[in-house]
Amino acid sequence: AHLFERYDYLLLPSAQVFPFDAKLAWPTAVGGRAMDTYHRWMEVVIGPTLAGLPSISVPVGFNSDGLPMGLQIIGPAQADHAVLQLAYAHEQLTWWVERRPPPCLLA
Repeated sequence: AHLFERYDYLLLPSAQVFPFDAKLAWPTAVGGRAMDTYHRWMEVVIGPTLAGLPSISVPVGFNSDGLPMGLQIIGPAQADHAVLQLAYAHEQLTWWVERRPPPCLLA
């Protein structure tokens, strides 16, 4: 709650890694840190949910292989509408939503 006294929103990646090979159960390491469970590599999205904060993920860009990454917009409690408005403004300004991932991710 103290963060929102200083910041209107928190912006975080929606995943700790870019999309990985579908044959893998999950990444075994991220940034040199072992991922001991499937959920560990996605832990960046757990905090807002556990804290009851509104959050949404929007497209934010692509790596050099064309794989997508998302941006998590997190707002203070009860600010659901404001979070949706910011996400809409982001999509209107960037048009990332118009780009599609490479065919390998569509199968």
